[in-house]
Amino acid sequence: MQDLKESLRHFGSRVDRLIKGIDLTRDEAHQLFCQILENEQPDLQQGAFLAAITAKGATAQEIAGIWEAIYEIDTVKVQPDVYGPLTENCGTGMDGIKTFNISTAASLVAAADGIIMAKHAARAITSKCGAVDILEALGVDVECDVDLVKRSIEQAGIGIFNGMSPMVHPSALYRILSQIRFGTVLNVAGSLANPAQPAYAVRGVYSEDMVLPIAQAMREIGYKKAIVVHGKNHDDSRGMDELSTLGCSLVAELSEDGSIQEYTINPQDLGIKEADEADLLHQGDREAEAINLLRLLSGEQPGSRKDIISLNAAAVLCISGHACDLQDGIEKASEIIDSGRPIKKLKAWVAYQNSDASPHLERLEQMLETACN
Repeated sequence: MQDLKESLRHFGSRVDRLIKGIDLTRDEAHQLFCQILENEQPDLQQGAFLAAITAKGATAQEIAGIWEAIYEIDTVKVQPDVYGPLTENCGTGMDGIKTFNISTAASLVAAADGIIMAKHAARAITSKCGAVDILEALGVDVECDVDLVKRSIEQAGIGIFNGMSPMVHPSALYRILSQIRFGTVLNVAGSLANPAQPAYAVRGVYSEDMVLPIAQAMREIGYKKAIVVHGKNHDDSRGMDELSTLGCSLVAELSEDGSIQEYTINPQDLGIKEADEADLLHQGDREAEAINLLRLLSGEQPGSRKDIISLNAAAVLCISGHACDLQDGIEKASEIIDSGRPIKKLKAWVAYQNSDASPHLERLEQMLETACN
């Protein structure tokens, strides 16, 4: 009983420090989050920790410590047998502009150019339709075990691990995420706990204040190259966890030598017309968004949605050495979309990330007919 009281007191004292704006060390964050994952603290203490560290703003060391706990204790690990490095592309959610699922489309464009994509995402928590939701609508099995995702990465060149599945994070992460409907540090640290541990990444974050800390945390974790972004709207009043075509984007780029360069991207400097925000917003249920995404990836819908997909895919092409700069990447991404190759890649994804793909492929063909007619 005394040990329990001491554990509660110690944990509570660290939450109190977070509330006062005092940072934790990486080791402290790791130890405290291990207690959360092992369910050694009451729900109120766990929730208070997540709220306090999120409100304070997690440091690179805190993010790395929480990631370490999740990866060590609560991640089923796999090593896909592929030629070339693994790359991921995802956003954290929690942003102020609820766009359609840009990162999923950009990942398919990148995969269509031969980049091996190992995605790790979740169902919507703060948005209307997360990557897992849209891919489920398109026919990908998002509730499978990690071995099926591994097969898809190896055979189709792309796969997605569901961060809210007990088959991916069996001990606790799915338990925690299933109980909350607000964004926390887990949107960042949890999403970094990719079972395949890719070395390259493009990651969107919900706040400009998190761009540099996330890049620093990714360096701590062991990423070789990464681009961390936060996009703005036209008057800088709100942001998105993607490269923006509404306004400028803030970027922190991690290079292989460990250096981090910060810079700003203006889409107009890249020849992209400023978009109308309404054109980029999630506009319907996930089935409607799935049809819209198929239309886009078939090259049937030029305009602002294609522009923002091309811009975000360009970042993945650049970091993987498939484009020499963003301008080159945008042009290549646009050509890939017009070629219809992302749809072929999606069909391969559905074929391999399913134990019985036939009904899903048949439904996908029906959806494509609807999208393109």
